[in-house]
Amino acid sequence: MEHDDIEWRVEPGLTGYDEAVAAMEARAAAIHEGRARELVWLVEHPPLYTAGTSADAAELLDPRFPVFRSGRGGRHTYHGPGQRVGYLMLDLGERGRDVRAFVHALEGWMAATLGRLGIDCYAVPGRVGLWTRAGGQEAKIGAIGVRVRRWVTLHGFSVNIAPDLSHFGGIVPCGLPEFPVTSLSALGKSVNMATFDAALALGFPAFIASLAASR
Repeated sequence: MEHDDIEWRVEPGLTGYDEAVAAMEARAAAIHEGRARELVWLVEHPPLYTAGTSADAAELLDPRFPVFRSGRGGRHTYHGPGQRVGYLMLDLGERGRDVRAFVHALEGWMAATLGRLGIDCYAVPGRVGLWTRAGGQEAKIGAIGVRVRRWVTLHGFSVNIAPDLSHFGGIVPCGLPEFPVTSLSALGKSVNMATFDAALALGFPAFIASLAASR
């Protein structure tokens, strides 16, 4: 998929975290220098934990998987098979230079994508990410953690399609112990990655248009 000269890439298999970060940082630098196109990169990782810039060591409960320091905002999160991770390398220098508007637009894009798949989800002020109701209480289904360097975005989002939710037990996800984590599968939605990606792509033009509107 291409929109407004933005490359859209779906990576097959599992991508190592260090490999992904190195590739993302190199691409972001090239975008800033005008040597590369903007990129939406969709991956899956092997099981691992990442610690954002606000991570509290006490919230790493059981480091059963490798732990990586991450330059994104936020605290601890889990990545693994069955979870779609989207890395966004977009030039906010050309799209409004408003990080808050970018995060808000990203939340809207995720909510619209999940809505197409039959999941009613929403953003909550003060709690970055995507939320829905599961078993009578609020549960987190998607996480957002971004970084902006020289007005080019890095990192992005993750959405739980059908991961092993027990793997989240090694951390306090995003520093919010009072809320469980859920997935499309746990909510009774049988959705594969290709179907999710297609729903994501349908909402991409509106996401980009919302960034242009914030200029």
